[in-house]
Amino acid sequence: MSTSGILLVLLTAALTMSANLLLRAGIDASGGFSFGGVPALVRGLIHLFMEPRFALGFIIYAAASVVWFRVVATEPLSVAYPILVSLTFGLVTTGAVLFFGEPLSLRKVIGLLTILGGIMIISAGASR
Repeated sequence: MSTSGILLVLLTAALTMSANLLLRAGIDASGGFSFGGVPALVRGLIHLFMEPRFALGFIIYAAASVVWFRVVATEPLSVAYPILVSLTFGLVTTGAVLFFGEPLSLRKVIGLLTILGGIMIISAGASR
């Protein structure tokens, strides 16, 4: 992967993490979200978009998608996608622990380290 490709993947992961945390905060602040038929779904979505954190998270998700489109257009998808997913997984997990007080078990830590090891293996193979 090119240097700019790596930077764009990092930016996409950071934006995606921010979006997920804001979406969660917005859903929590609005009292939750559930599927209950089309009218209830529409009312629920309108209610969510009235919550600023949710709306901002949605906009940031859209921005992450635009950055990702550039990565897909210019970098090997078989390398970029696993790196994006792995980084996002680690960042979102860390954010959930820090901002929402979610538990971080030994099993989660081992899983994250395994994922990061996979990123290193993929990245080393990508530079050849």
